Amino acid sequence: MASANSVTAVDTNGSNILRTVFVYGSLLADDVVRALLRRIPQNSPATLNGYHRFSIKGRVYPAILPVENKKVTGRVLLDITAPELDILDKFEDYEYERRLVDVSLLGSSGISPAYAYVWADKDDPDLYGEWDFEAWKESKMKDFVNMTMGFVEEQELSQSKPRVETYEAYYNQIDENKISG
Repeated sequence: MASANSVTAVDTNGSNILRTVFVYGSLLADDVVRALLRRIPQNSPATLNGYHRFSIKGRVYPAILPVENKKVTGRVLLDITAPELDILDKFEDYEYERRLVDVSLLGSSGISPAYAYVWADKDDPDLYGEWDFEAWKESKMKDFVNMTMGFVEEQELSQSKPRVETYEAYYNQIDENKISG
């Protein structure tokens, strides 16, 4: 089992390296995590200092980038295996870069390293404001979980489309249904 103070640790039988990942957007929803990883990993509330969580024009998920004197609340997923990290890398796609960051765990005075998916285009003109998880949960989560399940099915069938392409196709289909319905 990985300790909360390490990004990687060897599990009890020594066969897998386990990782810690800071999540701050759609992966705060257990239903999305379960759709991707087929389980809900042990997790802990955490804060990432020196970053801001932006909304993205035309997207229902957020981006984070370094911004002085800001902080992002989220949680760390503990004991993520190498195959699960690969799934998360594919899910986050080319829009994000996996980086090592330092997070503060709730109830702890220390800093812990974790991986986080940081928006790749620091100069993206489509970033704005503050992304709101509760508003997303009420209005977008159901469709996002369905899109995520479609992404997982495509991965399993080796019809692997990038997640961004899966996302755009899913939401375009919803828009077309609204227009024709």
